[in-house]
Order: sequence, then structure tokens, then C-alpha cells
Amino acid sequence: MANASMEEFEALLQESFEIDTPEEGSVVKGKVIAIEAGQAIIDVGYKMEGRVELKEFANPGEAPEIAVGDEVEVFLRQVENAKGEAVISREMARREEAWDRLEKAYANEERVEGAIFGRVKGGFTVDLGGAVAFLPGSQVDVRPVRDAGPLMNMKQPFQILKMDRRRGNIVVSRRAILEESRAEQRAEVIGKLAEGDEVDGVVKNITEYGAFVDLGGVDGLLHVTDMAWRRVNHPSEILNIGETIKVQVIKINKETHRISLGMKQLQEDPWDLVAAKYPLESVHIGRVTNITDYGAFVELEAGVEGLVHVSEMSWTKKNVHPGKIVSTSQEVEVMVLEIDGAKRRVSLGLKQTMRNPWEVFAETHPVGTEVEGEVKNITEFGLFIGLEGDIDGMVHLSDLTWEGRGEDVINDYRKGDVVKAAVTEVDVEKERISLSIKALGGDPFVDAVDGVKRGSVITVEVTAIEDGGIEVEYEGAKSFIRRSDLSRDRAEQRPERFQVGDKVDVRVTNIDQKTRKLGLSIKAREIAEEKEAVAQYGSSDSGASLGDILGAALKTDD
Repeated sequence: MANASMEEFEALLQESFEIDTPEEGSVVKGKVIAIEAGQAIIDVGYKMEGRVELKEFANPGEAPEIAVGDEVEVFLRQVENAKGEAVISREMARREEAWDRLEKAYANEERVEGAIFGRVKGGFTVDLGGAVAFLPGSQVDVRPVRDAGPLMNMKQPFQILKMDRRRGNIVVSRRAILEESRAEQRAEVIGKLAEGDEVDGVVKNITEYGAFVDLGGVDGLLHVTDMAWRRVNHPSEILNIGETIKVQVIKINKETHRISLGMKQLQEDPWDLVAAKYPLESVHIGRVTNITDYGAFVELEAGVEGLVHVSEMSWTKKNVHPGKIVSTSQEVEVMVLEIDGAKRRVSLGLKQTMRNPWEVFAETHPVGTEVEGEVKNITEFGLFIGLEGDIDGMVHLSDLTWEGRGEDVINDYRKGDVVKAAVTEVDVEKERISLSIKALGGDPFVDAVDGVKRGSVITVEVTAIEDGGIEVEYEGAKSFIRRSDLSRDRAEQRPERFQVGDKVDVRVTNIDQKTRKLGLSIKAREIAEEKEAVAQYGSSDSGASLGDILGAALKTDD
């Protein structure tokens, strides 16, 4: 019986030890019994005391809140150390407590409170009441933050994005909280707005394509094309950040919460008066605002711009960039060619304000006028000569010389040579001027055959003897008499019976103005003389012989 009682006593004693002695690695309650040397001395029961640095009782950026008599939870790391004290930690207790609380918040998608207290690679560290979380740089704010100083050590809400207790990882976001509240604020502001409303806003940001305007908690986009009726190259021309402006709500997208704004809609549309102010073919002074590959835009007045197409810029410069004809900001005189009110387009002409240079040339240079100019270009079919009015005239190969081939003569000319020529034709519609160099001194063939008719007998000089006949010259015009035309008598049709320099009477059988050749024949002259003699001295029936008749005729000539 005594043994049984002893066993029961030991069991009860052991049970009391187990109850009173806290387990290492657990969170226990304790009482602050003293504060000394920057430490709090805490009684954790069973005659065990431990020390905790005061800073473990402080939140980031705050003073520790602890006093003698306070009950606190601490983490028991070791029941007794070499000094006979319990090894305890308030920080680890807070961490365990925090993880339990944070896991519940994460499961319920609730916000948690914390403070940013440090900077690490790629972001910041956040104290969530005992547990340390990572805040990525991209999750700090809705826009990139240049200076995070004002956000440090300040209690604020965060959203837990991810957590892993085993690894001790927590990732939080401040941006998610801001976006949520911003979305609520946007929805409230947008609910009060309607398309067509005129509101005041503050210019918040300026980009190349427009400006973002704060309408009191919600931003609207004022596109550059809706800032003014005139062309605006960059929004900074008319807006400044921080400036308060009046805008009209053009469109609200309820789903995306995007708001489109306009400034020009609050001003009078200059296009309402365009047709009356700028009638067709009227001439106006405008300013070049923009130059493209296909033409230049000219502002007639603020908000009214027209296009001078490259084809309407110059009478003479056909394949040059518009930037070589006009420059930005230059004032130019233009003519209204077409107005399309529906498309808000005005077609303008620059060359129409100047006279057509081909018309002017035709008036001042009738056919036959002598002109002088520089050889601008040499092609396989002729020369291009620069003329007055920045236009060119062409001398065709066939108009280079009376004698020889144009293909041979053109090689004598070089770019830059100054030559004289006569105007032979001006085609204003086709913008073409034909010139002739050979026509300057007149046509030697025409001069030579002046007064000569078919059937005339002329005296020519032999200039060359060939197998097929002889070459002769008459007043500078050369011709060729074939062997068969050298005599009526076949025996006398020998070219070698002539010598260079001989004077010979020939009959003109043909005058070809096109080929500039005379058809000549000695044989035809002889036959004509015979017929004339027969007609004059009798017929073959009279009994007189041909020799008698010719003899008599020759005596008469003598």
C-alpha cells in the first residue's frame, strides 16, 4: 500500500513538472519584473527568468512600449543557459504570432498592416508585426517611385501576394491597395461625369501624343488632335504641367474607365466659315507648317490648313523633294484649288500663283527667235539647253547640222557649253520647246536652189569621180550624177572622161526638199536640146538629117 502511494505521488509530481515546465520551442506567457541595462527581465514561470532586449518590443521607427508588470508572450528557446537563465525571444514570439495571423489574412484575402523599414536588391523589406516580408519595387506604387524615403517606417496597409511558411517567404504589394482605392475613386468620379460635360482639370503629365488631365481623382486623356483646331506638333506648345484648363468630356468608356477629353470643342470651329472665306481660285498668303515627301501643309489661319501637293509646287521642278522648294515657317502665296468640307481638306497650289513659264516663253519667243543657253544634258537623241524661266529646250540630232550625221556631230558638244539656237516649235500643253542649231544660218540648200525649177539647166562643178558616176556641186549644194545620166550615148557614159574642176551643164530632174538633194542629168539635157532643135528646125519628115539640124543649131549657138 505504501509502495502504491509512493508511485502515485511520483506520478503526480511528474505531472506537475510537465504542467509547470514550459516546452522549449514554444510560445509562453511571462511577466515583466524589471527593466535594466536596455533589457526587460521576464518571469516565465516555474522560477524561470529570462532577458529580452528592449528593441524587440518596438515597431520599426517607434520607441519600445514596455513597463514592469506587463504581461507578454515570448518564445522559449532554451530552458536554462550557462547562467541559469531561460533563453527567450520576444521577436520570435511575435514572428510565430504574426505568421498565424498572416496566414488567416492571406486565406481570407484581407489587407494587413505593416511598415517599410529597409531597402534590399529589387525592392524593400516590410515588418508585418513580427514577420518580415519582401515588397518588390514594381509593387510600391502605381507609377515608378524615385524616392521611397517618405514611405519608410510608416504604418500602412499591404496585400499579401504570396507566402510560404516553411521557407519563411512573404511577398506583399502596396500597389494593389492603391489601385483598388483608385478604382473605387475613379468609379465614383466617373459616375458623376457625362459626355458633353465641361469640367476643370489639372495637367498632370505631357506626352508626345497628348496630355493626362486630373479631373479630381480620375485622369482623362486630352489627345494632341483635340487640343486646338490648328496643327499642334507637340502638346508642350500650348500646355504646362500643373496648369488648370477647361475641357469637355468627349467619351467615357464605362468598362475600361477611360475618359477622352477635348479643348478645341469649346472653341468655334473655323471650318464653318472656310467655304465662304476661301473661294476656289482665290489667292492667299499662308505659312508652311509641315513638309512631307508628298507635299507641304500650309496654314491659312489658325485651325485651317491646306496641302500643296508636290505636283502643284513648281512648273519646272518635277522630281525634287518639297523641302527644296519651300521651308517650314516660310510665308507663301497659294491658290485654292479644291475644298472638301466633309473631310476638312483644302487643296492648294503654289505654281498657280505664277505664270506658266512655257506660256511666257511662247509669247516672248516666236518661232525663228534666236536663243542662247548652256548645255544641261546630252542624250542619245539630242541636246537639252537651259533657257529663261528655268525651262529647257531640246535640239534633236537632226537639228544639229545640215551636213553629215547628227550622231557624229553631237560628240563635239560638252555639258556647260554655251550654244545658240533658233526656236522651231513651242508646245505649251506638253511643256516642250524644240530648238535647232543648224537653222541659225539658214538652209544652204534652200538658198542654193532659190530660183531653180525642175527642167532648169544649170552649170555645176565636178568635185569627185567615182565608178558609179560623178559628184558635183552647185552653189554649195552637192549632188550625184549616176553613170546612166552622164550621156545619151552609152559609149560616153564613162565617169573617167570628166575631171575634178570641170564645169558641166546639167538639167534639173528633181528637187527633193526633204532629203535636200537635186536630181541632175546630162543625158536629160541632151535629150531636151534634141527635142528643141527638132521643133525649131523641122521634123524628120522634111528630109533634113539629124546631123544637119544639130549642125545648124550649133552654128546658131556659136
